[in-house]
Amino acid sequence: MRGKDAIHIFVGTKAQYIKTAPLLRLLTARGIDHRLIDPGQHARLSAMMRADLGVRQPDVVLGGADDITSIAGAVAWAGGIAGRLWSSRAVRREIFGDRGGVCVVHGDTPSTLLSALLARRAGLAVAHLEAGLRSHSPRPPFPEEAIRVLVMRLATRLFAPDAAAMDNLRAMGLDRRSVVLDGNTVIDALRDALGRARPSGAGAVVTMHRVENLTSRRRVERLVATVERLATTMRVLFVVHAPTVRALHRMGLYGRVIDAGIEVSPVISHRAFVHAIAGARLVITDGGSVQEECALLGVPTLLWRARTERSDGLGANVVLSGYRPQTVAEVIADPDRYRRARADLD
Repeated sequence: MRGKDAIHIFVGTKAQYIKTAPLLRLLTARGIDHRLIDPGQHARLSAMMRADLGVRQPDVVLGGADDITSIAGAVAWAGGIAGRLWSSRAVRREIFGDRGGVCVVHGDTPSTLLSALLARRAGLAVAHLEAGLRSHSPRPPFPEEAIRVLVMRLATRLFAPDAAAMDNLRAMGLDRRSVVLDGNTVIDALRDALGRARPSGAGAVVTMHRVENLTSRRRVERLVATVERLATTMRVLFVVHAPTVRALHRMGLYGRVIDAGIEVSPVISHRAFVHAIAGARLVITDGGSVQEECALLGVPTLLWRARTERSDGLGANVVLSGYRPQTVAEVIADPDRYRRARADLD
């Protein structure tokens, strides 16, 4: 016998946990029936994020017990999940607990696309959070832009974070199933992380994890050279994801990072990371969520990308590097010129 309809929420990456945690906590507080599904893309990291953000254990976990840190591993993981699509009954029973309703997906990762496909295969409606963000270039960024377009086409309800995203959905002919929101849950997540404590520190915080960067030796080398220069004038904290460590070792660059006196750290809790960037003199990142957080915090930020689908902070405290040496040099020479007032998060 099939159960009653429910809200099914697919969450699998660090950014997805951070941005959906406020929604998950709200559903729990209001006693709204929902199920949490983790695709197992980042198993260990997901467990850390749940503990950090106060999110309950998932009802279903797909994949294995370890984080996926290589392209080969990602292909195998995606193939294993995609193989479930052959039977709509099995998908509905094993993944969605033989219940209908709506499946909430977020962002532009491979797990976003797979979860949307699984939900549609099971006959569920799909609600896409952060719909309408576009870079209007398939490469770069890859595969994020392609995934967003596919998921937006698959979704039955699209939630745009701002008017610009809604304009993109309208141009795609999707406005009739779209809703524009007043803001982004990153505000709630940031407010929760900051709490009452005041951040400290005056150095640089660096992150890099996107496929478009880690598959390019030239871009990784340029980042390493940039942080080497920074390390001569300030403390540098390099927060690295497992794929970043693999890329640095593969390219023979990890030793240069250590020799420069750069503090290398694995992924830390969201609260600790937010306090680090809030107190930083400069942030260098290729992360979309970090861009959003830094825009709200007013922290000088160098975006290590050629393009971005987000407008947050651009023209103010966030500078899109485009990998241009002159742009990079100008920002790191005087980051304080880009500092802006922190947004009111209350």
